[in-house]
Amino acid sequence: MMEKLRIGLVYGGRSVEHEVSITSATSILSALDPARYEVTLIAVSQAGRWHLGTPGMLPESVGRGHEVMLPAIPGEGTLVSVGDGTPAARLDVILPIIHGSGGEDGSLQGFLEMAGVPYVGAAVLGSAIQMDKEVTKRLLAAADLPVVPGVLVRAAEFRAAEAAALDRVLREIGLPAFVKPACLGSSVGISKVRSREELARGLGEAARYDTKILVERAVNAREIEVAVLGNDEPEASVPGEIIPKAEFYDYESKYVDEDTELVVPAQISEEQTARLQQLALEAFRVLEGAGIARVDFFLDRESGEVLLNEVNSLPGFTEVSMYPRLWQASGLPYPALLDRMIELALERHHTRSALERTYRIG
Repeated sequence: MMEKLRIGLVYGGRSVEHEVSITSATSILSALDPARYEVTLIAVSQAGRWHLGTPGMLPESVGRGHEVMLPAIPGEGTLVSVGDGTPAARLDVILPIIHGSGGEDGSLQGFLEMAGVPYVGAAVLGSAIQMDKEVTKRLLAAADLPVVPGVLVRAAEFRAAEAAALDRVLREIGLPAFVKPACLGSSVGISKVRSREELARGLGEAARYDTKILVERAVNAREIEVAVLGNDEPEASVPGEIIPKAEFYDYESKYVDEDTELVVPAQISEEQTARLQQLALEAFRVLEGAGIARVDFFLDRESGEVLLNEVNSLPGFTEVSMYPRLWQASGLPYPALLDRMIELALERHHTRSALERTYRIG
């Protein structure tokens, strides 16, 4: 019998998306094949401490489990107990499903690189780039990819000179507009603004969550998403459409409102489908994607113009999340998708491990 692969499912985290991450972990755990994988649940608390689950424990309960740590020693891959340092669990690959800051912004990826453990998803640079919507927009625009017009407002600038910041946004972007924290996900802190007063409130709300705030021109558009899977030769899924009952796809629409409609595949032409898939792959490469990503688009209702909104290096994996649904519609069921994600993580780790670490002349 082939030995089971030891998977560390890391979730929770210190961001405002902590609960979403737990829901994603629960869905993934139920879909991983127990005949192929030995899964270790690792819950990261709001305080940043790692807790180890025991067999049969539900993901939401692991936060009260035994506290462990992963030493940053390449080749070890062993969780040890905090305090006495005794080995607690050996890991072959980590599936990080911590959304938001501290999970998909490159910091966790950097730690796993130091520990020398294979992990699912983009590496440090790709994760950091894709997490920062403002940097994402600059790089996509520099690659001549279509993006929504936007302007950066720093929280410190807004607090020091509110009137000047408002004047600049109104002059460069106008209204209506969307205000969002630059480095956050799940639509937390986002608001649609139609007046100077609403703009001030929106900037203040976004500044609660980030030091950088992105203000983008509001577009009358359909929201289309494409999933990407792969390393050096990525593939794009069929597109899907988000139809929220709310005015835009906010946190409640994503995780609470059962009336939000996900149409997979999206009802668009073959030409539009090909265009979206092409742009998704181009964006994935420009932003140093690896393993997985979900690329979000706007499809202008009047002109038919396609605009790139953002790229998510660790998309949601809840039961209602679009990423697994898109691959299901593309012929790759949820369990097979997870298998492929793990294979890609091991493949990339093997490739990077084969690189020379010592310079030799001749």
